[in-house]
Amino acid sequence: MFSLRGKPLNCYGLTKKVVYQNEELNLLQHALNIEDGLEDLRYSRVVIATDADVDGMHIRLLLLTFFLQFFPDLVREGHLFILETPLFRVRDKQKTFYCYNEKEKQEAIKKLRGKPEITRFKGLGEISPDEFGAFIGANIKLEPVLILDNTSIDDILEYYMGKNTQERQEFIIDNLRFEIDVTEKIEGSLEEVSSE
Repeated sequence: MFSLRGKPLNCYGLTKKVVYQNEELNLLQHALNIEDGLEDLRYSRVVIATDADVDGMHIRLLLLTFFLQFFPDLVREGHLFILETPLFRVRDKQKTFYCYNEKEKQEAIKKLRGKPEITRFKGLGEISPDEFGAFIGANIKLEPVLILDNTSIDDILEYYMGKNTQERQEFIIDNLRFEIDVTEKIEGSLEEVSSE
């Protein structure tokens, strides 16, 4: 396991020489042994594990940029993965469910009697080592990072990491989604009814 301290350098548009002055990224490529190619890659699966929040997504994007810009073959040959970690733990005294989205959380609540304890994980640090071991065991949820043969990595990096273009702004606005915490909404509705 290789742990980063904080957000890595945004290496988009920088040279490898400049990027390697960043200790974290230099140590990362050294730990993987990929400087001169993939022949001596130390691990067949390189897994990015970040918090399931905005900062975690930003760190994920910065690491993807690093690999795509300087080591695209690592991605093209199917070695790069994203670890999905649960957003919620729903439990009572008998059962515990780990849920990766709101729908799974609601299904878990229905399976338990009474009012279950619901924990929203804000980061990997809130998950105990025993629990984390379960997420990287037999039931690990890995999402492969895939690139089609005809995909231009330069175009992808320019679109996502380049100047804040009108095209990207429009894409974000058109595809922006948010989830309402259904439990809070239901509880709020029940309080309104009981106060009437």
